[in-house]
Parts: sequence; structure tokens; C-alpha cells
Amino acid sequence: MTTILIILHIIVSLFLIVIVLLQHGKGADIGATFGGSSQTVFGTEGPLPLLNKVTTGAAIIFMVTSISLAWYSAQASKRSVMRGVTQPPPVQQKAPAPAKPLTVPMPQRQSGGQTFPGAPGGKGQP
Repeated sequence: MTTILIILHIIVSLFLIVIVLLQHGKGADIGATFGGSSQTVFGTEGPLPLLNKVTTGAAIIFMVTSISLAWYSAQASKRSVMRGVTQPPPVQQKAPAPAKPLTVPMPQRQSGGQTFPGAPGGKGQP
């Protein structure tokens, strides 16, 4: 519906511009008084009443489409895009388990009589 109104609004606005540019100004009547050509095709007053009616009709249609588009825009801003979308429950994250302490196996002291210098009970110790 909005697309149709926008297209109609643009067409009417362009038509209104053309109709207004076709109309004569108020100063054009003075030129016709002093020897201007007679416009018998459109009657004694010329095309002025017809153009006035067409201009009035186009202006009314232009205003109605303007108000309609403004109303539709206001209604669209009240609606949420997220209406009807349910949110999933929040995900409970478990705390990470404490890491096990890193144990490095220590070499066992062999009782084969080997001693290491500088070690307790080794050679070179007082």
C-alpha cells in the first residue's frame, strides 16, 4: 500500500509542477488588454478556469497522499521489528574446573653407591 502511495505521490507532484508552469501570471492579462490575440478556443476567459480546477484537484491529491504517507510512517515506527520473537533463556556457563597441579616425576636416587658432587651426603661434602 505504501509503495502505491509513493508512486502516486511522485506522479502527482510532477504533474503539479507542469500545471503550475503552464499557467499565466497575473501580468499576462494586461498584455491581452492592449491588443493581444483573442483566445476564443477556450471561451472568453481563456483556459484559466480549467487550469485552476486541474491545479486545485492535483493539489488536493498531493496533500492527501502527503498526509497518508506521514500517517503510515508514524504507524510503522510504532511497530517493532522484533515483535513476536521470543528470546532464548540465558545460557548458564559453568565455572571451569580448577586445573590439576602439574607434577613432574623426580628421578629416584638409586642406592647403587652413586653420589653426586654437591648433593647432601655426596663426595666433596664436609
